[in-house]
Amino acid sequence: MKRIGAHVSAQGGVQNAPANATAIGAKAFALFIKNPRGWGDAPLSTAAIDGFRLAVGDEGFSARHIVPHTGYLINLGSPKPDMRKKSAASFLDEMKRCSLLGLTNLNVHPGSHSGEEGEDRCIERIAAGVNAAFEKVRDVGVLLETTAGQGASVGYAFEHLAAMIDKIDDKKRIGVCFDTCHAFAAGYDISTPAGYAAVMKKFDDVIGLSYLKALHLNDSKKALASRVDRHESLGKGELGLGAFRAIMNDPRLDEIPMILETVDDTLWAKEIRMLYTMAGKKNGAME
Repeated sequence: MKRIGAHVSAQGGVQNAPANATAIGAKAFALFIKNPRGWGDAPLSTAAIDGFRLAVGDEGFSARHIVPHTGYLINLGSPKPDMRKKSAASFLDEMKRCSLLGLTNLNVHPGSHSGEEGEDRCIERIAAGVNAAFEKVRDVGVLLETTAGQGASVGYAFEHLAAMIDKIDDKKRIGVCFDTCHAFAAGYDISTPAGYAAVMKKFDDVIGLSYLKALHLNDSKKALASRVDRHESLGKGELGLGAFRAIMNDPRLDEIPMILETVDDTLWAKEIRMLYTMAGKKNGAME
């Protein structure tokens, strides 16, 4: 079964997210478990933790189909010691929150070298940051997200992610989240069936499909290889619907959470329905 959902609101408390996902017909979902635009946040209350765990069960979700996303400020690869220290502390806090909520994976943008040093050193620091967090939280994994390559970010090349994984000690707790917009903007042309097949083969050759643990389903406002991260609603951008038809008909992706982060949340329910109608069909269109 395909597990399609969206990055839903946790306004009012994380315990509200599962019902918000159910309301749009989701079979998976993502959420922020703390303020994504700040370093600190109030600890999760016992009521929020218990309420979330209860709601997950009541709404019929499994922890493996829930993909919490870290805050935007975290940069484990920063060359600046102060930034790296704050990032490590915030990242560890989010790992601990995942553990409290019974969540098994935390999605993170790998990081950036800020133009001050090369990619290799940045990759080493990211892996070291994940290893340090793994030492302190033993029951939560990490998903490294493919990036668009905007600015000095790493993770836009499959080789970057493979190098990070190679340097991470606990291979059983590391995985990749494949973002369709980011990959397309980075130069991986998944817009046609042949292109999608070639990109997935390269992913398997370089990283290994066993490490693919989640997808973000987004069209792209910008062109192939633009290296610009701008999401668009499905079928309204440069990527088009071909990639999503291929994804929905790829049995290797069954039971992997697929999360919409498209720009118009009022379309999420419609986009989810559209994606499910694509399964087993050559064509798909917005209803």
